[in-house]
Amino acid sequence: MASSSLQIADAYCAILILALMLLGSIRESTLTDFELTDVRRNQLKDKPCEEIYVVREGETLHTISDKCGDPFIVEQNPHIHDPDDVFPGLVIKITPKPTKV
Repeated sequence: MASSSLQIADAYCAILILALMLLGSIRESTLTDFELTDVRRNQLKDKPCEEIYVVREGETLHTISDKCGDPFIVEQNPHIHDPDDVFPGLVIKITPKPTKV
């Protein structure tokens, strides 16, 4: 009888461990890919602009200009031959908006 109780307890523990492993492996995202992209975009907008700026994924000269308040990015960066050819990792010089004190 004790052996039977031990087998039931072992089976119960095995099922419980299996259930916990399955629950731990299930990932549910409450945000869609579109919403995650929007969240990342908003996080990028909140970062301050510095004189040396590294282009991030999804940014264009127009979005950087709006974000940093510098409409003369192309003029200040002679290494940019085509304003449409901007890629992540490109280093550009900007004149950031003056910070409010």
